Amino acid sequence: MSTYTPKADEIERAWHVVDADGLVLGRLASEVASVLRGKHKPTFTPHIDTGDHVVIVNAAKVVLTGAKESSKNVYDHSGYPGGLRTRTYGKFLADKPEEALRRTIRGMLPRNRLGRQMLKKLKVYSGAEHPHEAQQPQSLALEHTRARTA
Repeated sequence: MSTYTPKADEIERAWHVVDADGLVLGRLASEVASVLRGKHKPTFTPHIDTGDHVVIVNAAKVVLTGAKESSKNVYDHSGYPGGLRTRTYGKFLADKPEEALRRTIRGMLPRNRLGRQMLKKLKVYSGAEHPHEAQQPQSLALEHTRARTA
């Protein structure tokens, strides 16, 4: 019996909407990365992009746990000597919430052309509105990624 490998025309891509209001950043990112890779499908193949499209709304309302807002840093380098820029994650999340989510999810995808192809299926918006209603996206339930309020 041979191993099944899905063909390009057999891959069905669905659209999912995630409301990030009150969700923990890392837990949200790991779930979304899994859907982008296609690991939730029985036809998952590591070397083929079988994942779905994901639209994240309310990215500005995502939550960091613990003291990560002030202690965790984000590093950018211009490529020139002395070009290292350091910001706290709280400031980065306040200034560019879409880029913060995109960067976090990118770190959980493969580091090759396949990962870059998967990242193109991610759409992140800081507000509640998105222009992808024509694709009839389904809501993706991520209730276990909510921040604890106890």
